[in-house]
Amino acid sequence: MSKSWTWIIPYICAILATLLAGPLLSNLAVTQSVSIPYVPLSGPHAIRLFANLLALTILWILAFTASQKIPDNGRGSGFLRSLVLPLTTLIVMLFAHKVFKTIGLPLIEQIGPSRYAMGYAIGLLGSALWLTAIWVLNQHSLRVAFASSRQTQRQEAQALSEHEDKEQEEAAPSKPTSLVATSVINGYTPSMLGRYRVLKELGRGAMGLVYLGKDPTIQRFVAIKTMRLDHIDQDDKLQEIKTRFFREAESTGRLSHPNIVTIYDAGDEDGLGYIAMELIEGTPLSQSARKPNLMPVNEVLLTIATVADALDYAHQQGVVHRDIKPANIMLTKDRVVKVMDFGIAKMASSSKTQTNIVMGTPTYMSPEQIAGKKVDGRSDIFSLGIVLFELLTGQLPFTADNLSAVLFSITHHPHPPIQTVRPDLPPMVQEIVDRALQKELPHRYRRADEFASELRACLQSLAA
Repeated sequence: MSKSWTWIIPYICAILATLLAGPLLSNLAVTQSVSIPYVPLSGPHAIRLFANLLALTILWILAFTASQKIPDNGRGSGFLRSLVLPLTTLIVMLFAHKVFKTIGLPLIEQIGPSRYAMGYAIGLLGSALWLTAIWVLNQHSLRVAFASSRQTQRQEAQALSEHEDKEQEEAAPSKPTSLVATSVINGYTPSMLGRYRVLKELGRGAMGLVYLGKDPTIQRFVAIKTMRLDHIDQDDKLQEIKTRFFREAESTGRLSHPNIVTIYDAGDEDGLGYIAMELIEGTPLSQSARKPNLMPVNEVLLTIATVADALDYAHQQGVVHRDIKPANIMLTKDRVVKVMDFGIAKMASSSKTQTNIVMGTPTYMSPEQIAGKKVDGRSDIFSLGIVLFELLTGQLPFTADNLSAVLFSITHHPHPPIQTVRPDLPPMVQEIVDRALQKELPHRYRRADEFASELRACLQSLAA
């Protein structure tokens, strides 16, 4: 259910006002002499009948609205969401019958007692069958809803995880060192997120906690990244953030490239936004960004060229990464490059206030990103240039004593010539790094594929 219940108040007030207005209006002297054409009811009886039926109609509309607002989480609230409309329909049928029997008998006589009885029986039977079907189809949700406590739920989830440990070890990739975890819902780890069974927590990511999940339909293991939404009090703000969240998830989910981690699904559950994505086994480039673990020069150039190709594909689809850094670039055990977390920085920032916006990792931001300007693919190119510098030298091109000084350095100070840090690099590498790290957009690579082409040309010259 939405955190704020204020949407219910107008409906309750309308129902109470209608029920109170009926007797009051029917007792007015002016209504005593009123007659309604074609309706065999006096004015007071007609007003009371109309008021009661209007109140029941508002009650049904309230139930319909509740069925849309209550989240379908496969547990208690999901059961309530499914049950509220058929149950209210049955209640409305019963009370409408009572109203007609007490106030609207002349109408029943006009319609015909047998016809009225048949219509009432059909409506009552239909509502009862609807309610029964919903009850039967949601038995699992009902059992979870009446679980003894949240601790019981945690124990069941833990037991399920332990029961499947052997299967996980055989079928699932080992824990990716760059995947780090998601969020807790109201103090406990969820057992389900959408259709995905949550098996265990992996770590913490840019959005929140990350879980190992499993799609029981096709037996596929996934990484589920989550973001807390339940701390947002205003309903209009929450809806705006959800819209942005799902729009960004949809745009990144359309990306289909061998070097981009695939997004399978997105949703929200009890104030928790989640994204289910490809689970991969490997190590992030951050493990190769410091001495003595630096990769060979030719491997660095090939890896960055592959990343640039993936970025160019995404940019052509209108998707900007916004948080390129070594931790978001994986090398699988088969040495396949995988770029992770497209759009995650923007999704995470959507839930922040304007005084706490996070749109990337500061040390890898472009000057225009720091300035809060609208960014395009050239911002990712600048960030990738910093990654290239770091993988080749083991240090960042922009450093300072504090974050503010680092951001000022990125915006105003030139980067050090890479050959002064690592003299054995060929001049062509210096030229590529210099162009990628240009602060002015017109002087930077226009597209990431140009960046990739020059890196591969440099590789060829090294091999010659």
